[in-house]
Amino acid sequence: MRSMLFVPADSERKMARSLESPADALILDLEDSVAAERRPVAREMTAAFIADARAKSAKAQLWVRINPLDSKDWEADLSGVMAAAPDGIILPKPSSGADVHTLSIALSNAETRHGLKSGQTRILPIVTETPISVLQLHSYVGVSSRVVAMSWGAEDLAAVIGSLANRDDSGDFTSPYRLVRDLCLITASAAATQPMDTVYVDFRNDKGLEAETRIAKRDGFTGKMAIHPGQVATINAVFTPTADEIGHAQKVADAFASNPGAGVASLDGKMIDMPHLKLAQRVLAQAKAAGLA
Repeated sequence: MRSMLFVPADSERKMARSLESPADALILDLEDSVAAERRPVAREMTAAFIADARAKSAKAQLWVRINPLDSKDWEADLSGVMAAAPDGIILPKPSSGADVHTLSIALSNAETRHGLKSGQTRILPIVTETPISVLQLHSYVGVSSRVVAMSWGAEDLAAVIGSLANRDDSGDFTSPYRLVRDLCLITASAAATQPMDTVYVDFRNDKGLEAETRIAKRDGFTGKMAIHPGQVATINAVFTPTADEIGHAQKVADAFASNPGAGVASLDGKMIDMPHLKLAQRVLAQAKAAGLA
């Protein structure tokens, strides 16, 4: 997933328009975007939307962000949407991998109850929204085969810590938030899951979005969340390998293919080794996922 677009789950207009987005995944949000008194109707709207999108053969994956496990709403959220078989669940504000385990068991029960394939519902935890979770990041590694990606967040964490701002005057994240960003990237890598970069809240600043997305790609993130439909095209463009990147990756792969079993190879007069091959394979996989040859 190059891009995941948040969509308020109680807005018929925004939900309908989201199907026109080129986002690889839509996140139907039952948490921050929906007032508590609107959540019952939002659950009904979410289930109906997923069914309608499937009937229209929507290309985007359909995820749901439920409420945190320490709230009274998360079980009702699952009860309201699981019959529609969402592709995945976004778990906000977990305290540790134990919360992922709890959610995984609940999903197993829901899949059985609704006749769904066991294990088909994936999980993406947002692992840095509570301070205690930051101190427990190792607990997310290997906690559930449902976890296919991890992301991080700065807004909720800033509120808990008491930060006056999480970005400096130039728009860059301040030190505490650069730290948790990096830890999320490393944790996702350790867990062999996709590292998904957090949202860029200044949604009218296209240049800032592109710059931050390119930095995320440089560092190892493979996708980014969006809060506005207008951000998706930029995010997709950055995370789609260029022709030059694909060509170089293919040359690296070919160099090793022509020397089976070799740990090193030569390309354009330079030595390349297994890390180069792994990166090349990752680029080629991204290109294939984006529909490129």
